[in-house]
Amino acid sequence: MADLYLSAPGLVSPFGLGLEANAEALFTGQSGLVARNDLLLGRTAWVGAVTADLPPLPADFEQQDCRNNRMLRLAMEQIRPQLDEALAAYGAERIAVVLGSSTAGMDKGEAALAHWQREGALPADFDYERQALGSVARFAADYLGIKGPAYSISTACSSSGKAFASGQRLIKAGLADAVLVGGVDSLCRLTLNGFKALESVAPGPCTPFGEGRQGISIGEGAAVFLLSKKKGEVRLAGVGESSDGYHISAPEPEGKGARLAMDQALAQAGIQYGDIGYVNLHGTGTPKNDEMEAGLMARCFGAATKVSTSKAQVGHALGAAGALEAAFGYLALTDPEGRLPPQLWRGPQDPALPELNYAALGDRQPVRYLMSNSYAFGGSNVSVVLANDTRN
Repeated sequence: MADLYLSAPGLVSPFGLGLEANAEALFTGQSGLVARNDLLLGRTAWVGAVTADLPPLPADFEQQDCRNNRMLRLAMEQIRPQLDEALAAYGAERIAVVLGSSTAGMDKGEAALAHWQREGALPADFDYERQALGSVARFAADYLGIKGPAYSISTACSSSGKAFASGQRLIKAGLADAVLVGGVDSLCRLTLNGFKALESVAPGPCTPFGEGRQGISIGEGAAVFLLSKKKGEVRLAGVGESSDGYHISAPEPEGKGARLAMDQALAQAGIQYGDIGYVNLHGTGTPKNDEMEAGLMARCFGAATKVSTSKAQVGHALGAAGALEAAFGYLALTDPEGRLPPQLWRGPQDPALPELNYAALGDRQPVRYLMSNSYAFGGSNVSVVLANDTRN
């Protein structure tokens, strides 16, 4: 199969809109986590919130208007020239959409429920379709005029990482010439309180791999790319997927499924573990995930490979996390100074975890290959390898 390349991403995150704002905040170790009192019942929540203005959708898409789709629209508009070029070159029927999400328009569902509790009836304009998970890809296709295959993936935290694998398969199978891949997720009370019920939400800003860590800080955002055979600066070198099904919420302690996904991604890329210059860790800040992942990284990469987790800066964007972190990887691969996303610490490292080579603020190390890993409930794992072949 011919090599596939990714366009520069359209990006909406707690750092802001677009590549410049995100690169500046990412590489200088800024935090996008803020305290909110309107999401958790009876408790403050530290979340990675998008604070940029999110205008309503145009009138023709009013029935699809929600926070998720507003963020997705802004991300897609950032790569509109590439999308328009692909539409002209291939035709609408030869372009596909694969997007990961776990919330869709849940904010509209929550507002409708509150209205029902007050008034005894749902709002007259309420449309359940807004909160259906498939609505994410349908909106993207409708908004862009894309006529090829369009579907959403919802495998919790691996959703948008798996979108790269699905997009790759669509092109390999001859079903599309280009695919809009990525993900979007938005903050909502359902998600926050669900994770609170699992005792997985940190009482303050999350501190992945830190001593005394107590859980995640949930975030939101959108990141989309155009995947195609058109040569670009960043190549999708390999993707690996696995489903170990160890437990509904806990990772397999030795990381067997995670290792299988990495092995597959490296095999597809035709490289070895030692060729990876940087790994964007899943790094949630929960005790069990960080313990599993630190051990796995130490066994596979040792102390040589630089690693960090972006979730300490922007929170865990759940269904959008894989795409956001791939976008941060894109920024690292194309940064003219060779900067790496630093590990943001809020206290001492956990001395009980194996020692890793965490990227520090100001680290500069141009890398040719990097890996981004995502692990989800139910043992759904994905590993994405990106490459910049102009670097040696």
